[in-house]
Amino acid sequence: MTVQSSPRRILLTGASGLVGSALQPVLESRGHTVVKLVRGTGTPTTGSANWNPKSGEIDLSQVGQLDAVVHLAGENIAQRWSPAVKQRIRDSRVKGTRQLADAISKLDSLPKVLICASATGFYGDRGDEWLDESSSPGTGFLADTCQEWEAAANPARASGIRVVHLRFGIVLSPRGGALAKMLPSFRLGIAGPLGNGRSYWSWITLDDLVEVIHHALDTETLAGPVATVSPSPVTNAEFTKTLGRVLHRPTFLPVPAFALQMLFGDMAREAMLASARVKPARLLETGFRFQHGALEPALEHLLGRK
Repeated sequence: MTVQSSPRRILLTGASGLVGSALQPVLESRGHTVVKLVRGTGTPTTGSANWNPKSGEIDLSQVGQLDAVVHLAGENIAQRWSPAVKQRIRDSRVKGTRQLADAISKLDSLPKVLICASATGFYGDRGDEWLDESSSPGTGFLADTCQEWEAAANPARASGIRVVHLRFGIVLSPRGGALAKMLPSFRLGIAGPLGNGRSYWSWITLDDLVEVIHHALDTETLAGPVATVSPSPVTNAEFTKTLGRVLHRPTFLPVPAFALQMLFGDMAREAMLASARVKPARLLETGFRFQHGALEPALEHLLGRK
């Protein structure tokens, strides 16, 4: 059931990140009040909330009545994964989500919904197999982390809060993330497919992702995992060719898999070369309409080519 959106008081984590910084002004423009949960050790002022990064304590004493929580915070995975980095990635997601779920489940008046970021890394490397929310988890560090990450919200779920796990695909925006990192080499005409180019990339534009979050706030029947991707996943070779065509640049310089793994280790194998062909079954079932469902017009829009 989708209900008419009414003004809400929403606690937001990860407000300074790519998604959070796009989401906050949209929510506020639609009449919602956004309270940011920020890392710090001071006493929170009225209408604010602090998260002590050392103790893990979250002080929600001054936030007032919360209608919803949107949890986007987490260590960036786009770096070489040393054992210490892996620990930070896992802890920021699993421990952070558990601390937040514990904190909101103890409030005198519970928020109605907790929307948590997750990732299509849940599925691991699955070749050309079609995947959706009913598919089994994959294997590897990212898949294991995603499973623990989603399970960490159980205290909120057990208290009766509706919990939504948005499994993000590759978020496309020229302002940050994968696309922003790719643009310099593509514009110079020195880009090409990664590895054999056959890995499927499930993607979504930042604009659509922001609307998915608003849809999840409004749609009372939406709970559990939600594949947050466009309906049109493409192989890395198709993505490369399409981006080159939009930029009017050649894409004839493939990057060998062994070179990526030498540079980035396990991150290359699990995040850059892994294949996840995901369809957004739950979004389509609940009536979500994508602004950008096909890759080429999406890239043209993002890069101002039309």
